[in-house]
Amino acid sequence: MKLNHITDIFFDLDHTLWDFDRNSGLTFEKIFKLNDFDIHLEDFLSIYIPKNLEYWKLYRENKIDKESLRFARLNDVFLHLGMQVEREMIYKLSHDYIEHLASFDHLLEGTIDLLDYLRPNYRLHVITNGFREVQKRKMRSSKILHYFETVTDSEMVGVKKPNPKIFSQAFSLSKANPKNSIMVGDNYEADILGALDYGFDAICFNYHKEEEIRDDIKVVDDLMSLKNYF
Repeated sequence: MKLNHITDIFFDLDHTLWDFDRNSGLTFEKIFKLNDFDIHLEDFLSIYIPKNLEYWKLYRENKIDKESLRFARLNDVFLHLGMQVEREMIYKLSHDYIEHLASFDHLLEGTIDLLDYLRPNYRLHVITNGFREVQKRKMRSSKILHYFETVTDSEMVGVKKPNPKIFSQAFSLSKANPKNSIMVGDNYEADILGALDYGFDAICFNYHKEEEIRDDIKVVDDLMSLKNYF
């Protein structure tokens, strides 16, 4: 079903367009080598990936701050693996991770084709909870920044999706009309329910294979399926 009334499409970035899991894994591989840190990467990532999502949820809910997130998500993994790692090394790895993350530029399959398809007929925007110092670097290195008219990040506003203030800021920047706008994102709580609660439409890119999604919510399993709506 074509959504003929839509003029503005707001995208999440990580896990929606930018291949966070792949780029993050490559970053850890790089910084572990740089720091001569002996660890089995696959063992580390198997614990880190769900742990990182867990801590991002706490960060999104303002239960921890940015520095606590960066330290604890690594410290918990090392403790789980039975490794004694000094705090200084954890802080060093955390710093290096942020420093090198944007040097990798892999996008999820179909991203460029989709943006090329949408750009002539829609105004495109990004709303992201990611760290301000990293998000635009990611978009520049992966050569997608030019597709978007506005980029709203949570640190700019002081709150994170699904807080309505970040959506309000995005509409203020973009001058878009919520009635003619839609949100595309992977996070059911932050992107989809956040947008719907604010009063504009949403499509869930089901990257995480969520099963408990409301029947009335639009869902796609791959980015190119979005063409069915636009």
